[in-house]
Amino acid sequence: MLPWQLVDSAQVTGENEQLRLYRRGGEFSLRLNASELMNSRAHGSEDALAELACARIAPLPCPRVLIGGLGMGYTLAATLSRLGAESRVVVAELVPAVVAWNRGPLAALAGNPLADDRVTVREVDVAHVLRAERQAYDAILLDVDNGPRGLTRQGNDWLYTPAGLDAVFRALRPAGVFALWSASPDRTFAPLLRRRGFAVAEQRIRARGCSGGGYHTIWIAGRAA
Repeated sequence: MLPWQLVDSAQVTGENEQLRLYRRGGEFSLRLNASELMNSRAHGSEDALAELACARIAPLPCPRVLIGGLGMGYTLAATLSRLGAESRVVVAELVPAVVAWNRGPLAALAGNPLADDRVTVREVDVAHVLRAERQAYDAILLDVDNGPRGLTRQGNDWLYTPAGLDAVFRALRPAGVFALWSASPDRTFAPLLRRRGFAVAEQRIRARGCSGGGYHTIWIAGRAA
């Protein structure tokens, strides 16, 4: 088997953590120190994050979506494929190198979604966007950690607190949808969402979609109108 080769590394903004991009043949791995955040061979649940959310908003005439965390671009590509020409997608990515990788060595993996005219990239903490926006998005998709707790940076913990979820609620338009990806289940998160005014569905999705793999968890939370 081919060995992994380091392509590039970058420091997480405001932290001492290092993001590293590795390649082995045509396979890529995105890691935070020793933890793998994403692998290009297993993106079925990242696709499903977009598919489940977009199924609810696709009939809208001009849907607007916020994606927190670019990753390898699979969630963005799945979002674009399910929405029409009038849709607009804002991607909030804190680490500029991740954006550069998606325009460079990772671009072909998901079909170069950053080249789509419907996409706007903001190299900023998604928390700043959520704090600033009011009823701006029909869907908010978050995949910035391995679940509802800060992993890539400690400051992300706020996203999963009552205050953070209230900010998500306010940033959504009436009847908007919030979707969160997690590597594993969390029994406390769905009740927390319900207490913040969301109607919640929890789904287990195979990491490689129809090809199998381990199970990941996606919460789909609807905002009451």
